Amino acid sequence: VQKLLFGADSDVISSARAATAHAPGGTGALRIGAELLKTFQLDSHVWVSDPTWANHNGIFTAAGFQLKSYPYYNPETKGLNFEEMLDCLKEIPAGDIVLLHACCHNPSGVDLSGDQWQTVAEIAQQRGFIPFLDFAYQGFGSGVEEDRVAVEAFAEAGIDFFIASSFSKNFGLYNERTGAITVVSPSAAESAVAMSHLKKTIRVCYSNPPAHGGLVAKTILSEPSLEKAWRGELKEMCDRIVTMRSAFVDGLKSRGIDQDFSYIKAQRGMFSFSGLDDQTVNWLREHKSIYVVGGGRINVAGLTSQNIDYVCDAVAESLNR
Repeated sequence: VQKLLFGADSDVISSARAATAHAPGGTGALRIGAELLKTFQLDSHVWVSDPTWANHNGIFTAAGFQLKSYPYYNPETKGLNFEEMLDCLKEIPAGDIVLLHACCHNPSGVDLSGDQWQTVAEIAQQRGFIPFLDFAYQGFGSGVEEDRVAVEAFAEAGIDFFIASSFSKNFGLYNERTGAITVVSPSAAESAVAMSHLKKTIRVCYSNPPAHGGLVAKTILSEPSLEKAWRGELKEMCDRIVTMRSAFVDGLKSRGIDQDFSYIKAQRGMFSFSGLDDQTVNWLREHKSIYVVGGGRINVAGLTSQNIDYVCDAVAESLNR
């Protein structure tokens, strides 16, 4: 797990600064991290992006935290609201927890660049808040190595931070509940303490995670030929999503739609804020049996070469009404 998160040659691994424990999926990893943090950060708030994955609110509220939000998505530009995000982060007090999507932001599909992650890591170092990275989609953005740029930025900063990672999507182990919670510390001694507290937290929560999915992932990552095959298949999945994004945008343009949907090509991962309004979303559901989440979020992975023309025809018809 740590080799995937940091790279085999990472200083975090060689200096033993990371404590990693098997968790029941990414959700379980988030909850264990939340429970551990609540033990020591009693009066802290958790800051989530606006918008964020809906379950983030439930997980951290259930752990006893009060939540606040920081600016993230700009519906006017269909992009990142980076300057306002930075202005907010610069005011967050030491000890608060900032939940960040490491890549493939859910639900917007809008990610930070490498330079932007470096800036956020510097602010975390200066302010003393605790970054908590939700890393559910490694490999679905630009690639396994490319997608860990956020992890690398915080690792280089030498600060405490948490990572909740998941094998549900990139290993196809969703119903096996296979994930990991990782706590990165400034030193090996502090990491050992973190592992001790992780074990105590896990013991009273689920005691032991399901074994089968973890063994599947371990087998693949321990055998070079299997890992190579897995990486190749994951890249095919990533490339297919990119292809479907382009096909959707180009398909609408070829059908005479004047509205600019090019921003969808720049988004990453499985999800996209499509820009379709609720009236269009409702019409697609009622008249074409195409189901889109309110607010226009679409699962790009649900588009295929077999249904893309039907979807584009339907969206174009709706927009031209």
